[in-house]
Amino acid sequence: MTSPDAKIDLSVSEVDGANHCNVVITMNRLFGAKNTAPKPTLGGAIQNVDTHIESIDVKLAKLNAELTGYQQKLAKMRDGPGKTAIKQKALKVLQRRKMYEGQRDQLQQQSWNMEQASMMQDNLKNVMTTVDAMKTTNKSLKQQYGKINIDQIEKMQDEMADLMDIGNDIQESISRSYDIPDDVDEAELDAELEALGEEAELEGFGSEALPSFMMDEVGGPPEFVDEPVEEGKVKEAAG
Repeated sequence: MTSPDAKIDLSVSEVDGANHCNVVITMNRLFGAKNTAPKPTLGGAIQNVDTHIESIDVKLAKLNAELTGYQQKLAKMRDGPGKTAIKQKALKVLQRRKMYEGQRDQLQQQSWNMEQASMMQDNLKNVMTTVDAMKTTNKSLKQQYGKINIDQIEKMQDEMADLMDIGNDIQESISRSYDIPDDVDEAELDAELEALGEEAELEGFGSEALPSFMMDEVGGPPEFVDEPVEEGKVKEAAG
């Protein structure tokens, strides 16, 4: 069984909750409730405006068709109350068309302005992306070049140049020619060379009977030179 004190507490809490709800409703009315809907974007706004322009174009097409019908009727009718009434209808349709055309022009201008803003926003995003990429590249280059010691590179180049000089010295030392020993008499060498020349002349004098190109490999005359014919072979040929 609930005590009277508990009932009093419940009634008080219910009153406090109701007062709190009333305060929240009053605040929302004064300052507006918090909007949880997603924020509009330029792309969505452009799409909405283009959709509105398309609906206006449909209405303008109907009005133009209606005006064409009125013009055809007016061309066939004579002056009178009927023609005047149709003319009034045509004028009202023309006024509506002009109103729609004005709205369409305004919406097209709004769409164009938003498209320009969207293009500027896209260009700005591209610029920011490019700047971020350049910053990353710059940081990476600094880290890579920071690992390179210019002094060590110059020292290595000097060592390579020294090694190339040593290699050239070795090649020159290996390929140099040896001089004639000091104990060899150059006069004796000249006399020996002259004697070799005289021997070559004597050997050539003995083979002057035939030209050198008619001598075979064994030093005798070539095989096609006719040998002396024997007498028996001559008699056989005569008989």
